[in-house]
Amino acid sequence: MDFEKKLGRLEEIVQKMERGDLALEDSLKLFEEGIKLSRECQTRLNEAEAQVKKLVGFDGNGQAVTEPFKAED
Repeated sequence: MDFEKKLGRLEEIVQKMERGDLALEDSLKLFEEGIKLSRECQTRLNEAEAQVKKLVGFDGNGQAVTEPFKAED
C-alpha cells in the first residue's frame, strides 16, 4: 500500500474510533492497525526527509549546488 493510501486508511480509522460506537474488540483491532500504519507512514516520511536537499546556488559550470535540507527550529 502506498503512503497516500496508508494515510487515508489511518484517517478512516481515526474517524471510526472518534464516533465511539465500536465494540471494545473492534476498537482494539483498529487501534493496532492504526499504530502499525502510523509507524509505517513515519518511516516513509523520515526516508523522504533524508532525500530532500536545498538548492543553494550554481557552480561555475551551471550545475546545481545543494546541501541537506535542515528544518528551521
